[in-house]
Amino acid sequence: MARVVLLAGASGSGKTSLCRRLGVPVLALDDFYRDGDDPALPHRFGIVDWDDPTSWDGDAALEAVRRLCADGASDVPVYDIPTSRRTGTARLDLGGAPVFVAEGIFAAELVMTCGRAGVLADALCLRLHPATTFLRRLLRDLAESRKPPLTLVRRGLGLARGEPALVRRWIAAGCRPCTIPEAERTLRALLASV
Repeated sequence: MARVVLLAGASGSGKTSLCRRLGVPVLALDDFYRDGDDPALPHRFGIVDWDDPTSWDGDAALEAVRRLCADGASDVPVYDIPTSRRTGTARLDLGGAPVFVAEGIFAAELVMTCGRAGVLADALCLRLHPATTFLRRLLRDLAESRKPPLTLVRRGLGLARGEPALVRRWIAAGCRPCTIPEAERTLRALLASV
C-alpha cells in the first residue's frame, strides 16, 4: 500500500516545480476543479473564486488518493485552466512507488481524512512571502495565458492579501509550514527511507 504526502501552498509557491525536481509521482489536485460553467461555483473579484474549496471536487480527489494508495493507480481528470473545464481523463500509475505527492492549494482539505485512513506520510505547506508568490504566479499565468492580464493582476493582488490567512488555515488543518528547501529535504528524506 502506498502513502501520500499532501503538499499545500499558495498558487505560485513552487509546489509543482518542487515535485518535478524530485521526480516523485504526483497527483495534481488542481485537476479536480469543477467546470467553469457550474452554477454552484463561488465568485469573488467579479470572477469565479478558484481559491475557494467549493470550486473543487474534494470527494473525487479523495477517492483518487484512496485508489492510488490501495491499488497503485487511478484514472484522474485532466483539467484545462485557460478554458476552465475538464478535457478528459488520464491514468496515473505509481509504478510501484511507495510514496506519492498530492499537491495543490486544497491539499490541506485532505489531511484529516488521509490521517484517519492511515495513508498520510506527511502534510506540508510551502510558505513564501506573498509578494514572491504574487510575482511567480503572475509570470506563470501570463506565460500560460490562463486568464486575461487585468484579471490575473486583480486576482493576484487579492490572493497576496489573503495568503497569510490561508497559510494559517493550512497549518490549523495539520500541515507543517516550510520553505521550499525545507520541503525538499523532508521529501528527499522520506523517499530515501522507504
